[in-house]
Amino acid sequence: MEIVPSTFLALVAAATLLWIGPFRGLWAFVGLAPFGAAAAFNLPALGGATIGQLEFTLCIVFFIAIARHGGPDRILGTLMPLQPGFFLLLLLIYCFISAVFFPRIFAGDTEIFGLSRAVNEDRIISIPLAPSSGNITQSFYFLLSSLVFLALATLYRLRPDEGAVFKALVICTSVNFALGMIDVVSAAAGLKTLMDPLRTANYAMAVFHEMAGIKRMVGGMPEASAFGSFSVVLFGFWLHYWTVSARSRLVTAMLLIALFCVLRSTSSGAYVALVLLLIYYSIAVLFRSAGGAFPRRVAFYLVTTIAVAWLAGIAMLVGYHMFDVVERFLNETLFSKLQSDSGVERMAWNAQAYKNFTDTWLMGAGLGSVRASNWFMACLGSLGVLGTALYLLFLASLFSAPARTGSKPRDNVIQALKVACLAQIIAAMLTAATPNLGTLFFIFAGLVVGLSRSRIVVRADNASQWLAHPRPAHGLRRRQVP
Repeated sequence: MEIVPSTFLALVAAATLLWIGPFRGLWAFVGLAPFGAAAAFNLPALGGATIGQLEFTLCIVFFIAIARHGGPDRILGTLMPLQPGFFLLLLLIYCFISAVFFPRIFAGDTEIFGLSRAVNEDRIISIPLAPSSGNITQSFYFLLSSLVFLALATLYRLRPDEGAVFKALVICTSVNFALGMIDVVSAAAGLKTLMDPLRTANYAMAVFHEMAGIKRMVGGMPEASAFGSFSVVLFGFWLHYWTVSARSRLVTAMLLIALFCVLRSTSSGAYVALVLLLIYYSIAVLFRSAGGAFPRRVAFYLVTTIAVAWLAGIAMLVGYHMFDVVERFLNETLFSKLQSDSGVERMAWNAQAYKNFTDTWLMGAGLGSVRASNWFMACLGSLGVLGTALYLLFLASLFSAPARTGSKPRDNVIQALKVACLAQIIAAMLTAATPNLGTLFFIFAGLVVGLSRSRIVVRADNASQWLAHPRPAHGLRRRQVP
């Protein structure tokens, strides 16, 4: 195990969680998400694998969940049949089986763009399928993602606290914006090593690239596309929360700085994900409003979106034909992206992932074997039909989780978290190399399931009170289970 400068940050967050708990201290956990390039530890014995800030602290969160009175039994309650946790458990088991056996069963039967660092030390190359360190590390990362889902779904089912979630997202968004500004300003001032203590992960770092002469905002991530995709997820949360909640300057500020981070990342993947998210969200809002009331905030959102899109289109068209810098920027980020070396390479990864899917009799080459540039292709190439079906069942049960708990603020947070999860999936469909949607996605998914199922706990608790002390129905009070 290798200690790095950013290890101190992870230890402070872990100590905070142990001291004040995962409810008041959720901000100390989620607030680490923007430090995507910072390692808690590096593991040279596992091919230089990195344990990130979130991955390390989620172990603390899971320990707290299982160490509470009745913790193991309550975690098993999160795995009830036909619930999201049940489908995730089946998927996790299948992922382990695929990682252990499939690379051996189909060894040499297909060529892959592998994930192993030993193979891709100089550049990403095509090799025959065989067991590799990627099977171990990706299985480990998926296990950690599943554990944080179980922990948060259990904790927030027993003690729902939407206020803690809101506070955590405010801090996460603010930290992401602050790191982005420090990155850009320090590079402009010639202090390129200023953020080196926060860039300690064993990832390929692309932190000083420019787009049409503009320094790409990377923040605490290893590359601009990761920063842009992460910012799209935050934007998705604040977009819905701003639409449905009471007027708030803080929420408006969070929405605007998340949007700024997406635009400033100069990531084509983030731009496309943003547009797709806005299109889908606008259609969903119109569909829901067609059958009932049309709130003023929703009307303002739709009118503003249409007007901004129209003006942005005109500005892009004029700028493209009148200014060389605009033409170069739009060509590099959007219009010529698929014809670039990066675009061609990523399309080759997806094509090969599909070939891996067909070459392995639709079973997949095993988790951690295949590199793609599209989440769905990564699932097919790695997990095959059965694994992809289990993944889709998990997602379907997640998005169908009820957001009618009897508490409007809680319902708003649940819905906003679902939009953030959707934003992550949209971004992953454009750039994800593996089936794992990431730790942040499973944090949000766990919170969705926990907060939505709190309705069941509350009703059960009220029923037990009534049996012990019968009283008129209007005298019942809702209370939270500690």
